[in-house]
Amino acid sequence: MRSGVVMALTLGEGALLAWGVPRLAADWPLLAVAALAAFAGAWLLDAVLARPGDLPVYRRHLLACGLATIAASAGSWGGAGDPGRGALAGLAGASAALALRILPALRGRRLGGLAWSRGSRRRPDPGRPLILVADPHWGDTLTGLADATLAHPECDWLFLGDVFDVWVGLPAMETPAQRGFLAWVAARRAEGAWVGLWMGNREYFLDRHAGAFDLLGEGVGGGLEAEALAFEHGDWINPDDALYRLWNVASRSGPFWLLVRLLPAAAARALAAWLEGRLRTTNLAYRLAFPAAAFEAAAAAAGDRAFVTGHFHTLERRGAGTALPWAHDGSFWVWREGRVEPLAADPGSTSDAAQDPSS
Repeated sequence: MRSGVVMALTLGEGALLAWGVPRLAADWPLLAVAALAAFAGAWLLDAVLARPGDLPVYRRHLLACGLATIAASAGSWGGAGDPGRGALAGLAGASAALALRILPALRGRRLGGLAWSRGSRRRPDPGRPLILVADPHWGDTLTGLADATLAHPECDWLFLGDVFDVWVGLPAMETPAQRGFLAWVAARRAEGAWVGLWMGNREYFLDRHAGAFDLLGEGVGGGLEAEALAFEHGDWINPDDALYRLWNVASRSGPFWLLVRLLPAAAARALAAWLEGRLRTTNLAYRLAFPAAAFEAAAAAAGDRAFVTGHFHTLERRGAGTALPWAHDGSFWVWREGRVEPLAADPGSTSDAAQDPSS
């Protein structure tokens, strides 16, 4: 699927260039200046917007690209050029700048520019147990959630991504179960619990729900102040899975967001179902083999904090790092007194924990 998406994007860019280059040729000196100015402007604006770390990449890029394109179009008009061709040159320059800013994320752990979060990284009472829910992959039923809520009313909650099979945070694409989950979050917070969600590779464009959680974030760098706990979903752990990283960036980009915003409701729901099917069956080679060395390096980078992820769907403990098994059967974990442990009974060791490769 991802190779097909990359090929389609490449063909689309080629068609755009074939259409646009002849139209740019007539005013190329002015348009070259417009493209270079848009390149610099988009680069700098995106760098400034990235510093607070509270905007998803797609919003940063849409804003930077839009402003740079408008400026290039206005500049071309002022220089007695064609504002339409100026806008095209600005769009090309801004897009090139933003693409280059993304490139380092395709390898290694230089991923801070892709991460964002909103809300509080400090729980009001760090001494309360914190239930950890990793990869429940819920469909229509929130398995185990009601039982755990009744059994542990004193706990806070942190969801480590892949809460549903696929969750696209646009009204036309959300399901009754997802709306029910948000109602559950609101009820827990009304009772005084702290509830956080750190998004995974099956969540898209959830930033509009940031106010529903005490903490909502994505990417690397998750953690809680005053607690020796660091976390992320885990999908950025493996530096060798460059194709996944490319798909992750492309599927959370401004153009993809515009596409799903413009789709009719029925088409949007069909796209969500298609995404779920493809995510379940693609790129299994990297998911079946746990990237032990990369995981240990990420855990070591967390310093003296415990490091927790989901994503791999099998229990792995490496040094101070713990990859939690998937919670599809309602098996949750808990952070309390500086330890990560099963919430109720031990669900199994590394060798016999419930496993599922479709992360």
